[in-house]
Amino acid sequence: MFIDERWIDALTPSVIVVALSAIATAIAPRPTPASRAVILLISAGFMANYAWWRLTQTLPAARFSAEYAVGIIFLAFETAGTLAAALSLLFLTRSRDRSCDSDNNAQWLKDEAQDPQVDVLICSYNEEQAIVERTIVGAMAMDYANFRVFMLDDGRREWLKQLCARLECGYIARPTNEHAKAGNINYALKQLAALPDPPRFISILDADFVPAPRFLRRAVALFRDEGLGIVQTPQHFINADPIQANLNAARYWPDEQRFFFDIVMPAKDAWSAAFCCGTSSVIRFKPLQAIGGFPTDSVTEDYLLTLRMKESGYATAYLNEPLTCGLAPEGLKEYVTQRSRWCLGFMQIARGRSGPFSLTSPLAFIDRLSLFETFLNWTVVYATRGVGLVIPIISLLFDMHPFNAPLQEVATHFLPYFLWHGLAMHWLSNGRLMPILSDVSQLIMIPQVLKAVIVGLGRPQGHKFQVTAKGGDRRRRFVEWSLMRPFATLIALSVLAIVYAFHINERAELTAYAGPAVAWIWYNMLILTVLCFVCVEQPRRRGAERFHSGEIASIRATSVGRPVQVADFSITGARILGKPPDAPGGKILLEFSDCSVEAKIVRVTSDSFAIEFDKSLRTRIAMIRHFYAGDYVRPLNRIEVLKVGAAVMRRMLN
Repeated sequence: MFIDERWIDALTPSVIVVALSAIATAIAPRPTPASRAVILLISAGFMANYAWWRLTQTLPAARFSAEYAVGIIFLAFETAGTLAAALSLLFLTRSRDRSCDSDNNAQWLKDEAQDPQVDVLICSYNEEQAIVERTIVGAMAMDYANFRVFMLDDGRREWLKQLCARLECGYIARPTNEHAKAGNINYALKQLAALPDPPRFISILDADFVPAPRFLRRAVALFRDEGLGIVQTPQHFINADPIQANLNAARYWPDEQRFFFDIVMPAKDAWSAAFCCGTSSVIRFKPLQAIGGFPTDSVTEDYLLTLRMKESGYATAYLNEPLTCGLAPEGLKEYVTQRSRWCLGFMQIARGRSGPFSLTSPLAFIDRLSLFETFLNWTVVYATRGVGLVIPIISLLFDMHPFNAPLQEVATHFLPYFLWHGLAMHWLSNGRLMPILSDVSQLIMIPQVLKAVIVGLGRPQGHKFQVTAKGGDRRRRFVEWSLMRPFATLIALSVLAIVYAFHINERAELTAYAGPAVAWIWYNMLILTVLCFVCVEQPRRRGAERFHSGEIASIRATSVGRPVQVADFSITGARILGKPPDAPGGKILLEFSDCSVEAKIVRVTSDSFAIEFDKSLRTRIAMIRHFYAGDYVRPLNRIEVLKVGAAVMRRMLN
């Protein structure tokens, strides 16, 4: 078969890139400081080469025309996006692991006459009982000698007050709800300051985040450094986020937050630019009091808290250990609402006295640079992605070429950069990123994020805190039409553009020069199609997440017990391998090494049987403590690319 030599020449750089990537990852399968710098420096080189080519070779002819105007606008967005990517690469050249610091400081903590007192504040507004109950139980079971737990109930619910009394947990409720979560915490801080024994530290937990027993001991050990004001730990989740769930890919694809908490935050910490993320953090009490508590001039009060503490001379450290587990947003609308709130809050920060453009802020240059990088990622990156969805449609519908280059040149200059950057980020993230799925996670939020950018920059004050709903009935399938509509519209416009360009207009010169737009529009349609399937919410029938176990326990149906292997386990039930001691409905006693609970046999299969735990408070407490003290939640650390692809294909074909 004859192959055009021009295409061989055009694709040769991409083949070389893939080969070099394979060699580089074979030499350095895991990032080290040296290999990280080399790989990202090469990425910067590809980026610079592409940017120069875009600037000098791809603009339409300079004249007063709509085509040239669109070309300049798109180039401006893309250049700003390239700057954001370059800054991100700069921060990713370093990484810090503070686990060894916590290990080294453990003896210091033991040598203290008494563990420093910590008050754990659980922030709640409208969560259901099952969620807050396990957080209270888990918090009160921590392996730390000197702490108190307080439920901060901004919903003023009588049943929660009674639950706290039964669990011997402190309860604080304020009469009003001004300033939302920040106001709720600040009201509690005043109550704590008035106690005869105020704390040295406080810890913030969202109502759905259950701490591991070692959480306080590991985090407080870092405060041997008197310059630290905040220790932040990552957020891990016991459930799939809605994108994972709606694509049936949760078993093979780490949640979107893993890249941020496992890769980005350690990199920020290496540059002394880590920041508080609210829940799962520990904070010095006196410096917090000195700045007036949590700031209330942003709905992302946690990020702003880091900046205000830095202005007072106290840094934020990041301890990358799985020390708390919570609930990811279970619905797509809640997921998007949460992210758009983060964007809105950052826009409020950008307009305030601690923002990257403030003339009065005492923040160091690296802090301002980190803020500027975040600002670009929320603004121009999303805007560029949005513009990139409409440019090829405009190109085909209106005979414009704002990206004016033949397809072979695109293959020569863009494709190597695209491949190297994707492979480098996959390597740097230890397999947590996959290009198409990363696009899906980002594009799903474009309309709401861009709205938040405009609203936040235009009117930074007067916005209500939108709570991310957790729990509720998720047992039915339904379509989030409001989220799907923009993507379905873009698919329809893309099809119309292709039909018009090649079957209605049929201009020879268009066909000759439309190669990049056609390739681009087909790629966009692939992403948009996946996005539409993401907008179909899949039912979630299980009341509690279940995890693989392998644990050995003992069951008793009479006075005689026998050892069994637990196949999987949740705080409401388990599946046991082997034959059951009784028929369905029969009662048994299940004995673990640290507790025993009554249960009922509910289902029998050929090789196992399922049990449901007794619903008494004593049993719930025992199972919550057993579950969160164990090694059940094992975060998925790598994308299994082929299995993800197969899962997404099955989802789209079923």
